[in-house]
Amino acid sequence: MVIDTKKERRLIFFALLVLAIYLSPLFILQENAHIRVHDNLDSNLAWYKVLAKSGELFGSANAVIPQIINGQLSRNAFGTEYSIIVWLYALFPTMIAYALSQALTRVAAFFGMYLLLKDHFLKGEKWLILQIGSALAFALTPFWPSGMLSTLGMPLALWALLNIRIGKGSWKDYLVLTLIPFYASIVLGFFFFLSAIGVLWLWDVLRGKGWNFRFLFAISYMTIIFMLVEYRLVYSFLFSKEPNSRDEYFHAHLPFWRAVRLFVKNYLLGHTHVLTVHTLFILPATFIAIFIVFSKKLWRQEKLFIFLFALNILLSLWYAFWFYEGWLPLTERFHFMDTFNFARYHFLRPLVIYSAFALALKIISLQGIDWAKLAKWLIVLQILFLALCNDEIIYKDKPTVKEFFAEDLFHEIKEHIALPQEDYRIASIGLHPAVAQYNGFYTIDTYNNFYPLSYKHQFRKIIERELAKNKTIRNYFDKWGGRCYIFTAQLGKRYMLKKDSKRHLKNLELNTEVFKEMGGRYIFSAIPIDNAEQNQLMLDKVFISKTAAWKIYLYKTL
Repeated sequence: MVIDTKKERRLIFFALLVLAIYLSPLFILQENAHIRVHDNLDSNLAWYKVLAKSGELFGSANAVIPQIINGQLSRNAFGTEYSIIVWLYALFPTMIAYALSQALTRVAAFFGMYLLLKDHFLKGEKWLILQIGSALAFALTPFWPSGMLSTLGMPLALWALLNIRIGKGSWKDYLVLTLIPFYASIVLGFFFFLSAIGVLWLWDVLRGKGWNFRFLFAISYMTIIFMLVEYRLVYSFLFSKEPNSRDEYFHAHLPFWRAVRLFVKNYLLGHTHVLTVHTLFILPATFIAIFIVFSKKLWRQEKLFIFLFALNILLSLWYAFWFYEGWLPLTERFHFMDTFNFARYHFLRPLVIYSAFALALKIISLQGIDWAKLAKWLIVLQILFLALCNDEIIYKDKPTVKEFFAEDLFHEIKEHIALPQEDYRIASIGLHPAVAQYNGFYTIDTYNNFYPLSYKHQFRKIIERELAKNKTIRNYFDKWGGRCYIFTAQLGKRYMLKKDSKRHLKNLELNTEVFKEMGGRYIFSAIPIDNAEQNQLMLDKVFISKTAAWKIYLYKTL
């Protein structure tokens, strides 16, 4: 027993060492690191800084963020002050906060999956390597950074809930259920997780296993903690009467065969917010295992694996067909089906896929010595492949964090304008508004999916002639509008034009009068505007820096 304990500790130490190496570029390079841009640098990292500097961290439910869209962005749109990630960015420099968040999430993901496999899904000391190997692979997945434990915390929560379900719950399980809501989002994962666990409780009842009130209490307890932590979200949902941008989000638009294609794509490749990197090694492993199960009639012994295998397919089907146009009659009648993204049940897939992977490796291992070697190689190859998906490798051709936010360059622009930043408003072209916001500028453009619908309609007047020329951006803005950007027909959805770009805006048609009515005074353009005067704009100065990814053409309204 002592030897096994030592082996377990050695393997856990090795796994944590791998995680440390994986995370090391963030701690060593800091601002010179390469990280994800989409829904990360272009949004969340700037939001945390804006919130920390706004003076509204503890603002009332009716407070606003003055720096963004003329103070019409609700404080509630930036989430709860009881989230640990908010405090990381409030207390530490951006990249220290980011690295600490990554480390906290991945360590919790590792131990959560390990405990779930060890105590419930893959019991037995003989499976120690598969338990720890699968947990390590799960912890290395390129999760969405600001999701925190919204998906990667699910194994830990499931472990605690299953302990309580079978009558072996302790204070540790309730501690887990208490703490996770402070580092996860209910709308980005745990609403779907908890409702699925509720179905499990109901299934137990229907099978005659009793009401299991302790299990029901545990589910309710975690839900209540989430509601208390996310009180701003609850308040906005229950009491906010003003129409917001979510009211023009229309998801049911895909014809049948495009929904089928989306299902296949999601099943094989995953989704950007819950990347599982399962295509090359995990899928073959699960297919081999399901073939073994059916060929050897192991249905009863491996019913959990069969369930997870089927659930994975169903989750991809649900995700894809949530966008099927056949939903239209229901969405027109029940508006909440548009405003709330029920497609996110597929956020359960990382938990499902990696649990099924561990079980598949067990099934393969039981077929003989050579099969056992294959199982170990599959897990090693999956870990190595995930290591190659490190941000520093994947995003090496993108700007570093320092180049992206370009603080020196924007400080120079601020000094050139020589006015208090709160006295004028700016918008960006070919550049994410988050860059200007991170540097303290007050913007009339934004990336946010919860702002007044009236503001969206007013802003649309600035770009209505450009939208009329390009169906893609017109549908993108009108049927979603989360990116309230100065879109142009020529650039489309390109908003990261670096300083080496040779592009020019040739036929820009903005309603500059509306821009000025909304307080707009300057435009930060990543490329020159050839017909600036026709748009009542004057080139003030061009700014460029060795440490910035952008060249900024500063235009002033006439």
